[in-house]
Amino acid sequence: MEHQDQRSHGRVFGNRTRYDYLVTMISVRIAELKAKLSEYLRTVRKGHSITVLDRETPIARIVPYEAEAGGALVGRKPTSRVSFEKIPLPERYRGNIDIVELLLEERQVDR
Repeated sequence: MEHQDQRSHGRVFGNRTRYDYLVTMISVRIAELKAKLSEYLRTVRKGHSITVLDRETPIARIVPYEAEAGGALVGRKPTSRVSFEKIPLPERYRGNIDIVELLLEERQVDR
């Protein structure tokens, strides 16, 4: 089996041959996927799979949707009509914690 990697603007293309067909596997880093999501979704609609990388580690795969054996996806109508103005808002937070500082601290832990 042949294998050859090409890198271009955050994308990694691995060319593989299988059963005399050239199969291109597309891999993309998270930042580029976020920046060009519509473009990659069009690629998936055309039948290609995309591997999502966090730095160089594969973390997810986006694959074309295949309808289940039961049939197509069916939407349903809402069961009731609720006006957003009638939904009560939660009470205002009055604690001693700086929410922004807490958020920044949480983000640093994930890195």
